[in-house]
Amino acid sequence: MSAISPGDDVLGLDRLSINQCSLPSGAREDRPDAMLAQRRTPFIAVIGPGAIGTVVAAALHEQGRTPFIAGRSSRPELRLEYEHETVVVPGPIHTDPGEFQGTADLVFLAVKATQTAAAASWLATLCGQGTVVCVLQNGVEQREAVEPLVLGGSVVPAVVWFPAARQPGGSVTLLSLPRLSLPDVPGSEVIVNAMRGSRCVVDVSLEFTTLAWRKLLQNAAAGLMALTGRRSGMYRREDIGRLALGYLQECAAVARAEGANLDDDEAVRVLEQFRAAPTDRGTSILSDRERRQPLEWDVRNAVIQRRGSAHGIPTPISDILVPLLAAASDGPG
Repeated sequence: MSAISPGDDVLGLDRLSINQCSLPSGAREDRPDAMLAQRRTPFIAVIGPGAIGTVVAAALHEQGRTPFIAGRSSRPELRLEYEHETVVVPGPIHTDPGEFQGTADLVFLAVKATQTAAAASWLATLCGQGTVVCVLQNGVEQREAVEPLVLGGSVVPAVVWFPAARQPGGSVTLLSLPRLSLPDVPGSEVIVNAMRGSRCVVDVSLEFTTLAWRKLLQNAAAGLMALTGRRSGMYRREDIGRLALGYLQECAAVARAEGANLDDDEAVRVLEQFRAAPTDRGTSILSDRERRQPLEWDVRNAVIQRRGSAHGIPTPISDILVPLLAAASDGPG
């Protein structure tokens, strides 16, 4: 339940056309084998090197697949800390989509859902026919949100299963081994191949809908932290426990209507995970509230209300929590 905070700064390559690839030593550009070498070298990009984007960029860099990284502000490098190890992903950094032409083979979109619209210019620059966009965002509506911004490419949602925390100096601390889950759809194999051999494990699941909603239950209940300004220890209170359990049961009912295969005790298990976590463990929506940043209340909480209404399922707790989270995020006042 650590702060998972996709998307802030940037990193990348020297100014060049994105389709430009280095040739093997001695190869001539007009030789068929040289062109084949170019085609076999995938161009990978990460949009939004916050906590999650930094982990993915570092995993690629360690395997010699250093990605092009785009974002909002310039930094000389990315630093990932894990146990007693430091991975440095070198710059330079790119912030202007207008400087580039061409397309990437694979794009990891790691900005928060509240920043997707701001990343539209980078998606327009980096994506074309055949580009695969792996969406590393919370929620179950990644395709609906991102597909209109990706002309010609394909969008593959992912469930992020690892906590990572952004430190005040800009480095990122990885708190457990990284793992991603993908649906069994065209494009997933491109992502699996890109991450093959790296520290980030990628699995393709026929039960992706279940996994995505299971993660959403965690994200939804974590919204209580943003409202109270407290960390995981608060779930050990009996009153908060009752509220959280009722909310999780409400969320689980909607998830099952959406096709998720959740056990009857899913809500209890999620609550116990919160209670078993270190009492000072936070979450990204709490961090955003503390920094007075927009909250992901829509994709983490309002989605329960929307989908419940579509299925005729009452969501009385959502009907109270969602307006409070929306006001905490967007005001006015």
